[in-house]
Amino acid sequence: MFRTDSRSLVVAGTLLLSTTLAVAMGGRPKVDEEAINARIQPIAKLDLASAQKAAAGGARGGEEIYKAVCGACHDSGAAGAPKTGDKAAWAKRIGVGLDVLVKTAKAGKGAMPPNGGSDATEAELARAIVFMTNQSGASFKEPAAGAKAASSDRSGEQIIKEACLKCHETGDKGAPKLTDKAAWSQRLSKGVDAVTKTVIRGHGNMPARGGMADVTDAELKGAITELFKLVGAETK
Repeated sequence: MFRTDSRSLVVAGTLLLSTTLAVAMGGRPKVDEEAINARIQPIAKLDLASAQKAAAGGARGGEEIYKAVCGACHDSGAAGAPKTGDKAAWAKRIGVGLDVLVKTAKAGKGAMPPNGGSDATEAELARAIVFMTNQSGASFKEPAAGAKAASSDRSGEQIIKEACLKCHETGDKGAPKLTDKAAWSQRLSKGVDAVTKTVIRGHGNMPARGGMADVTDAELKGAITELFKLVGAETK
């Protein structure tokens, strides 16, 4: 048999009474709840945001990322950010192409921290940039699920047909005609890499990237290599 004394009975009775009153008034005492939460936290606490993001596979849309992160500065132009919808402010930026814009956003620039200060994946970041720039004069195509920010699948011949021939076939806007070897001689002497850099920046009447904002550096280099061949140059 258990032995008890009057003091123990008083303590036990007090604890039982306080617990009973607490339950009657709305549940377990707050101190108990906090203690329980503290004990189970290492096991039961979940990072729901990360879990949801992992389950979705980085599937957040461009508008969602823009409103959650980018709009904080780009809606108002805070910290020198180009305002969304300001075509003049965005013109040169759009001219460098989607691939470069994504790389810049990932690295951070000026007051903008890397990745815009967000946890967005590269695909989500690209979607946000497409959403923002397409309201500011661009016509970028949103990368498909699982694709990189910009594709490098187009051949040099495709790029030439889509963009280069518009001017170089006829000599429009002062562009050297493909049949004019004398006009091409100086360009040929610089080599493919140097000419590619010039085309990326734009030169004279030729806009940046030959007017194809979504063309990648690799695609441009392929197109210039093919152009050199067309005018009779050997490339390495």
